[in-house]
Amino acid sequence: MDEERLLKSANYVRTELPVRIAHRIRDLQALPYVVVTQEGVAKVYELYWSAFEKFRRYPPINNMADNQSFCQFLGNILGEHATVIPSLSLGLSLSSPHLPPDSLDSFMSRMLVSRISRRVLAEHHIALSKSLEVTSTGSQAGPRVGIIYTGLNLKRSIDRCAKLLRERPYDIEDDNGENVPNRGWPEVVVDGHVDTKFAYIREHLEYIIFELLKNAMRATCLNHRHSSILPSIRATIVAGENDVGLRISDQGGGLVKTQISAPSDLFSFSHVRNATRMDDTRLGALRSASSRGVKATVAEQVGHWHNIAPDDTFIADQLSDKDPEREAGIAPHPRIGLGLPMSNIFTTYFGGSLELVSLDGWGTDVYLRLPKLGTNLEGIEL
Repeated sequence: MDEERLLKSANYVRTELPVRIAHRIRDLQALPYVVVTQEGVAKVYELYWSAFEKFRRYPPINNMADNQSFCQFLGNILGEHATVIPSLSLGLSLSSPHLPPDSLDSFMSRMLVSRISRRVLAEHHIALSKSLEVTSTGSQAGPRVGIIYTGLNLKRSIDRCAKLLRERPYDIEDDNGENVPNRGWPEVVVDGHVDTKFAYIREHLEYIIFELLKNAMRATCLNHRHSSILPSIRATIVAGENDVGLRISDQGGGLVKTQISAPSDLFSFSHVRNATRMDDTRLGALRSASSRGVKATVAEQVGHWHNIAPDDTFIADQLSDKDPEREAGIAPHPRIGLGLPMSNIFTTYFGGSLELVSLDGWGTDVYLRLPKLGTNLEGIEL
């Protein structure tokens, strides 16, 4: 990376982001009036319109000083849009009676995939700018290009997520609001092709793994609340030529829920497919999250436990032996119903797949397939 290429990257981001935002504005304008005026949806519309106007008026980037200002501008936009995910989820949950399930889920998929694509463009350019600054000062850069890690060790990411989850405070309630006795958290055993390395965005990968392991741990603790020993969770890695597979198996009793008819309904934002979308407690949690924002990162998940504000560079930089609790803090993440849907969106963004297979009464197997970056294009509808 040199200055000329960085300036080309800056001007590409400057011209591409408003195009992608404009398409989502058109999607919002095509919604029924009763939906677009709902709490949360109207807020997102105003945010998108404001961002579009800011980008439309932003001048070309001609030198490194311009690029530095542009990176600050991008950072501010990213911060302003931190409320988009919970606001959209809240608004569409409230609007669920007014939209067919297929239309609602298709709209949410386009909105969230587009949001991921815009964040990837913005954060990748910011990271490239920082890496050029580091290189120019003589410091050694890590094995990555922007936000893409070129040799990401899958087992290391699994171990890290498991460590963060097993060190968190124990606070589990069942569906009736009763506290589950503290018997600690189940262990995570990793087997298969444990030396697998591939190119991927680490923040996306670890968010998916974190959410899947978090759900598996909670289900295991609930299903074995009266047992003295918790069965372990098994993560099996399989490396292919162009993709990487991961199976996470638990003994959490399976996905026996009256609110859904199939495991894939957990990915849905429609109350017809997932009745929990209209729960008062979930809507209240979404309203609370809408006020502070949700970035859908591991750093954000663990950043509340010691009331220490999480740093966006947490996942990228915390590969050392530093205490992750002291570096980022840890606190319970509210159950707002976004973990699995966002994991599915992150998975499919580059052409991967996420499948839940439930053996009711025993446990759940989750099959995650991710393409190695460079073998697939981003799955975005303009």
